Amino acid sequence: MSEGLESATDAPAGPSDVEVAVIGAGPAGLSAALNLVRARRSTLLVDSNRPRNAATLASHGFLTRDGLPPLELRRLGREEFEAYPAARFHAASVDAIAPLAGGGFRLTGRGVRGAAPLDVTSAALVLAAGLVETLPALPSIRAWYGTQLHSCVECDGYEKSDAPLVLLGESDDLAERAVLISQWSSDLLVCTNDVGTVSDREEAALAARGIRVDRRPITDVEGAEGRMTGVRFADGSFDARTGGFVRPAWRAAITAINGLALELDPDGLVIVDGRGRTNVPGVYAAGDVTPPGPEQLIVAAGEGATVAATVNRDLLGPL
Repeated sequence: MSEGLESATDAPAGPSDVEVAVIGAGPAGLSAALNLVRARRSTLLVDSNRPRNAATLASHGFLTRDGLPPLELRRLGREEFEAYPAARFHAASVDAIAPLAGGGFRLTGRGVRGAAPLDVTSAALVLAAGLVETLPALPSIRAWYGTQLHSCVECDGYEKSDAPLVLLGESDDLAERAVLISQWSSDLLVCTNDVGTVSDREEAALAARGIRVDRRPITDVEGAEGRMTGVRFADGSFDARTGGFVRPAWRAAITAINGLALELDPDGLVIVDGRGRTNVPGVYAAGDVTPPGPEQLIVAAGEGATVAATVNRDLLGPL
């Protein structure tokens, strides 16, 4: 089935298969789904098991779970969710979302890991599938991503304390991110790869903090024996670095939302109000799929809980 949104179906309005479908079983989706089943809402959790942080060995900053592998956090959350009678889980990739003429949505997609195809209707929809990252096009960058290179400063900064670090990026916000990283290390090199933008004023401000900026094009991020060793520039020179951070480009992971007429920000993330409502009635969003972009896992989980409370109240209708 092709990706994207089907036109609104003329199927007659009737009871939905579930009251709420939650797309994505990361911290935001799991938290939303758990709180919804605790509100006695029949809830379907759909996940394709391709988490963005799968390469990361440990998650940090999540109260009582600091250092736990992200996949273990997901396993525990799903186990808690499925313990409730109103819970359903479907291992699937959502290929299409069709709004029903009488209200609600039909979700269809491909089953994964041997699961049956997805075909379900839901009164409300929570988008929590997170992001897809595009890293700078360097041959070996993926080899170090999740171990020596990370994207979330708050999540992984502590483990890089006092090490010689690099910030790799091709965006216009490198100076601000460099200031954040300087909280953990005073030996920081910012590499723009001849693409990213650091203004003269920003470079001077960074230099005052002891942070260097290098605008030269990069050949690769190098390493040996499973450890990152530094950055190789196109002119052949090398700067030794043991780790650091990268600024990816992001987009919403689920392309089935493309035709939902959702309001998106310039990065393609779903704009919501303070309670997780989108501009489309019945559609809500939480976690990294919403601005300002990637956040800590515990923040995403809190957003999921907020959305669950909003969905539950909205489904009750007006007084």
